[in-house]
Amino acid sequence: MRVSSLVLAVLAGALLAPAAWTQEMSGGRPIPGFDPTILDTTTSPCADFYQFACGGWLAKTSIPPDQSHWGRFQELAERNREVLRDLLEQAAAPQAKRDEPIRKLGDYYGACMDEKTIETAGLGPLQTELARLERVRGRDELFSEMAHLHLIGVPVPFRFGSDQDFKDATRMIAAVDQGGLGLPDRDYYLKKDMRSMELRALYATHVRRMFSLLGDDEVRTAADADAVMALETALAESSQDRVSRRNPTNLDHKMTLAQLRALAPNLPWNRFFSEVDAPRFAELNVAAPDFFKRLDVLLTQTPVQDWKTYLRWHLVHAYAPLLPKAFVAEHFDFYERRLTGAREQRPRWKRCVELADRDLGEALGRLYVEKKFGPRSKEGMRALLRSLERAFQADIADLSWMTPATRTAARRKLSAIANKIGYPDRWRDYSALRVERGDALGNAMRGRAFEARRRLVKVGRRVDRKEWDMTPPTVNAYYDPQRNDINFPAGILQPPFYDPALDLAVNLGGIGAVIGHEMTHGFDDEGRHFDARGYLRDWWTADDAREFEWRANCIANEYGAFVATEDVKLNGRLTLGENTADNGGLRIAYMALESALAAAPQAPIDHFTPEQRLFMAYGQIWCEKRTTESLRLMALTNPHSPNRYRVNGVVVNVPEFARAFSCEQNAPMVNMGGACRVW
Repeated sequence: MRVSSLVLAVLAGALLAPAAWTQEMSGGRPIPGFDPTILDTTTSPCADFYQFACGGWLAKTSIPPDQSHWGRFQELAERNREVLRDLLEQAAAPQAKRDEPIRKLGDYYGACMDEKTIETAGLGPLQTELARLERVRGRDELFSEMAHLHLIGVPVPFRFGSDQDFKDATRMIAAVDQGGLGLPDRDYYLKKDMRSMELRALYATHVRRMFSLLGDDEVRTAADADAVMALETALAESSQDRVSRRNPTNLDHKMTLAQLRALAPNLPWNRFFSEVDAPRFAELNVAAPDFFKRLDVLLTQTPVQDWKTYLRWHLVHAYAPLLPKAFVAEHFDFYERRLTGAREQRPRWKRCVELADRDLGEALGRLYVEKKFGPRSKEGMRALLRSLERAFQADIADLSWMTPATRTAARRKLSAIANKIGYPDRWRDYSALRVERGDALGNAMRGRAFEARRRLVKVGRRVDRKEWDMTPPTVNAYYDPQRNDINFPAGILQPPFYDPALDLAVNLGGIGAVIGHEMTHGFDDEGRHFDARGYLRDWWTADDAREFEWRANCIANEYGAFVATEDVKLNGRLTLGENTADNGGLRIAYMALESALAAAPQAPIDHFTPEQRLFMAYGQIWCEKRTTESLRLMALTNPHSPNRYRVNGVVVNVPEFARAFSCEQNAPMVNMGGACRVW
């Protein structure tokens, strides 16, 4: 729950300024600081601003066959992957002297790329785990096996680890939460529409095929797929929905161990905690109590063999990408082709870069930072952050609907937000992680085990506020309400989002809106429940809370009317936090620009005023194309709106946009019914 990010996958970016080309990239392809050819000047910005800002890009861009969506964020992420590929290939090359972090990166990547060895080994690397699972007999042994799977990165049928105490933001406590589904969301098991039923049938077929690849006969695979579907459907029925989980009070259920045992008396908790080698603790948070009540019943009423089948499925599902080609192809066919609309499997090197970033992310990120993120960029970001903080403080001070008591608390919280830029102050130590050149599957299992253990040992310790939840090469950003900090990895602090060589209006329209977006998350429908120290506490007066909800409802209703694809509309409540942050972020960026222009006016560039260029830069960071399947998946599971609405849905709420482009009052990009605004 803790992280609120700008995107779940990656953001997209472009800036508006004279045609400037900055920073060479791997493969000799430059990144434009601004590319005016992506504008559609045949469309009025007042009629359809997204088309005006992105029309040229949309006309000349196709979704690559190995992708389900493609945008300016993905363009930068792809270029970053090329940089990481070069770094990993250099690390993997035979060298007389490789320090240990470089050796581990090189051997991890080299093993992942060695398809011949993986194919020759077949299921051999997985046989130890399959045999261990087959030996399970009773329910106690079953729970022991679940504990073991947690330790190797297969956390089913629930999740266990550490989390920040909702009521004491200084310490980490143990936490259990719902989980254990193979489809993207509980609703995929429960919805009765034709497309959902088709996807369930395709999923069941996929499960059967994976069991067949494990060597099972046709009769057994059909029965096993039915057992998996029955268990996962039961787990889905007792899972909280995504909108409910947006309210952190719905996730705050601290219990003693005795209370947990009373809640789910048939689950051998002591054995589980012992076998995952958890630190001793007296209390924990149970995020979804009803889920564990149902799990308790399922454990007693469902045959052990069905549970073993379920665990076997999740084991092979988790590690299919590192098994022989037949498993990789079947995994792709359902999870990428059927669910997202991708037409081709991504090249092996891209998948191996992704896995290296997942399991050795800060070791790889350190090399990336040395190559792509210098002191000038970091200092420029600090200056931008200061200007946006001042703008947000002024915004809060001028709110007409907020009473003095809540206003004071809000400004205190904003002042307390910690800014983390580029990369951690202290790099993660991977010395305990064993990496072997010829063992791709073992490396991934040990990598997941390393991460599971790293998180588990935090139980009972003080919160490490210097820690990051994203790796430095990531093209994304996030706000953490429990730590009250905003985090901007070096991966997104690149052209076209951010370029120290370009002017303020351009950078405020790109990375400035990103910064404002993350700041606003501290005051959206989730973030507003936490105070300046990160404690879950109601610091609002009743009147101010009502005023907030009234304004939030306006945004939820506005976006809830937008159509994602076919007959699927957006869920205005699911996307409320991100939509609030988009609206607030752009307004804050605009206020920061106006403050700067008051001190130092700037002339138009290429006939565009600074204000126009800020809005166009904002519009261009969201240029994107998606498959129909990807749009459907996004609408059902993603707290972010499709990018067209992250542009047009925002500018209609910003009167300053209409003034900047001299829009008529009846123009489509002018909200005649009254603009929605929270911040």
